[in-house]
Amino acid sequence: MIPADRWKEYKVIDTGDGEKLEDWAGYRLVRPDPQVIWKTPKTGKDWKKVNAHYHRSSKGGGEWEFIDLPHQWQISYDLPENCGGTLTFNLKPFSFKHTGLFPEQAANWDWFSQLIAKRVKSGKKVRMLNLFAYTGGATLAAAAAGAAVTHVDASKGMVNWAKENAESSGLADRPVRWLVDDCIKFVERELRRGSRYEAIIMDPPSYGRGPKGEIWKIEDSVYDLVRLCAGLLSEDALFFLINSYTTGLQPGVLAYMLNVIIKSEFGGKVYADEVGIPLEKGGLVLPCGAAGRWYSER
Repeated sequence: MIPADRWKEYKVIDTGDGEKLEDWAGYRLVRPDPQVIWKTPKTGKDWKKVNAHYHRSSKGGGEWEFIDLPHQWQISYDLPENCGGTLTFNLKPFSFKHTGLFPEQAANWDWFSQLIAKRVKSGKKVRMLNLFAYTGGATLAAAAAGAAVTHVDASKGMVNWAKENAESSGLADRPVRWLVDDCIKFVERELRRGSRYEAIIMDPPSYGRGPKGEIWKIEDSVYDLVRLCAGLLSEDALFFLINSYTTGLQPGVLAYMLNVIIKSEFGGKVYADEVGIPLEKGGLVLPCGAAGRWYSER
């Protein structure tokens, strides 16, 4: 397990009966979590005083119940020493239980920001491509550490949100290209242009549709996408990171793909495991998906 255990302003307080109780910089939210299959009772004062509760519907989806929650608030995260300081994210509740941030990804920010900072300190450049980049957590961590980032997401609203986070983090002047585009089409054009990157991150959705209605199912499409993206890595490639929230893509599957596609060409090392958030109560770690990492030993 790769724990995101350095948060100061976020924590999972408790879990039970399909839900988790979280503290987001002083605001307490109850949200459903498919990993919480245990039926432990939700007792105690912590569960009684919350700011918002997302109720899942038996017909699919759900809705927020707002008790005492602002329209928007902020949360901060301190990167490792010498990796760029503090990131600040703008949070707000929106569709299907989300807040605009996946806090477990901090474990990956710590990992690659140190790789980037070390490479940049040696006098070399790091160009990073962030695909399915959402609200920019990975983009900001990489930019803070010294990378030039190409941030790509198909949603204009998410890209604008990421820009707001960059402003709040004091990173608006960093070399980031903010692109609203279909990720696969963008990669294909970059290959034709001969573009190269030292680092690539991707956080593909489990299911979706392309610009012409094409069905995207991660189990069927991710191997071809990774193979496509491998063609964008420079000779001095530093790392490749893929995240998955799909139970069908176990860490071992991610590791196999990276070994076959990336390590066979560039050498280096591959590591994959579950990513999780420590629980305040019980000393356990809540699984939150998987991450596959390839990195250079040079």
